[in-house]
Amino acid sequence: MIRLSSNPVADTVVKLALTAVAMFAFVFVVMVPLYDVLCDALGINGKTSGEAYTAVQAGVDESRTVTIQFVATNNEGMPWEFGPSVNTMKVHPGASNDTVFYAYNPLPNAMVAQTIPSISPARAAAYFHKTECFCFNQQPLDGESRADMPLQFIVDRDLPPEIRTITLSYTIFDVTEMAGGTVATR
Repeated sequence: MIRLSSNPVADTVVKLALTAVAMFAFVFVVMVPLYDVLCDALGINGKTSGEAYTAVQAGVDESRTVTIQFVATNNEGMPWEFGPSVNTMKVHPGASNDTVFYAYNPLPNAMVAQTIPSISPARAAAYFHKTECFCFNQQPLDGESRADMPLQFIVDRDLPPEIRTITLSYTIFDVTEMAGGTVATR
């Protein structure tokens, strides 16, 4: 048995503190990368990249049509009204597409929101490219105000032919406190 001092209570406190530090280190150093590796290997958790895609002239495949479904969800406690202007679109791979999501802050005070995208099926995420997205930045909104939030995207021509429907889902979160308490509104 390791004895750190002559006080057994102090020894126990030190050992518990070291155990807690080791547990946190294990979670952040081992589990997070392991989770990402497993998601990639199993094709789950259709995360999209948080960066704008630069379009390359490749031509439009007008022989194929892909249905894009748009879903919007509010995180618990988020009071905004938030949703797509259209629920579905039919698009051709390679074509540039535009749509708009709307937001309404019914509260009297300004707030800041952040949206997190997800794509289903997960293997379609590599072929769905956002060239402009409200999800790239936090969205400030004055109290009792509305905003249209544009989305531009391209479905890659190399999308596997068996994928005929892609669901783009956004969850909106209140990040006003994380934004530092100052809200620069639209």
